[in-house]
Amino acid sequence: MDNYLARAREDVPVSADGSVRATPRFFCSGDLSQGATRDLPLAAAHHAARVLRLVVGDAVIVFNGVGGESAARILSISKDHVAVRIGPWSARESESGVRVVLLQGLSARERMDFTIQKAVELGVAEIFPLATQRSVMRLADERAARRVEHWQNLVIAACEQSGRNRVPEVHPVSSLSTWLGTHPGVAGEQRVILSTRARVRLRDLSSPLRLILLTGPEGGFAAEEEEMASASGFERVRLGPRVLRTETAALAALAAIHTLWGDL
Repeated sequence: MDNYLARAREDVPVSADGSVRATPRFFCSGDLSQGATRDLPLAAAHHAARVLRLVVGDAVIVFNGVGGESAARILSISKDHVAVRIGPWSARESESGVRVVLLQGLSARERMDFTIQKAVELGVAEIFPLATQRSVMRLADERAARRVEHWQNLVIAACEQSGRNRVPEVHPVSSLSTWLGTHPGVAGEQRVILSTRARVRLRDLSSPLRLILLTGPEGGFAAEEEEMASASGFERVRLGPRVLRTETAALAALAAIHTLWGDL
């Protein structure tokens, strides 16, 4: 069995039509010691059994979100339950050299989902959803907690798909003023707010080790919000002469950041 498991990462998965496919990756929190048997989370088990139609003996990759990944093989499978045997661990990582924290003004449901999913694919390290004056979506209490849980699940799925082994955290929804009051700047950190009124471009900035990116909702930031952020050390930056939608602005900025200082 151990030799069988050791071959997991060397196998080339083949679909029923003979085409080569990537080895499926699943998030599985907790201990992933070699030789252990683990049950995949319900959503992952459902995807493995009903969407990918995996079978006993198929090779998969599992990761627990804190770094590295492990080869594994399916021991048993049913429509909502999948057990795997953990194989060798690999230290493979796909994180960028610049740590980007996204402060995203709440936008409408589909736009916010899209922004978070694609931001994870583009390497963002943390996400803070912020209630702003012009936010279309209004969240509070239990509804806010359910949305954050939904977004965290989107993040996990994006990590599974994109090959990331470190899972970004989606923090609880807060107001912009609350975030600014509880997060003083630290040495080596660059703070940026996207603004159509700015003259500075991203390429005018120095290379940071950590970058805080503040982007607005559909209607952008109110003038007083920009002033408040500027007083807290945020540099106003523009993304060219065109006005971008909220989901476009965040993703364009992330792509530009990683082109200038990251891994693109």
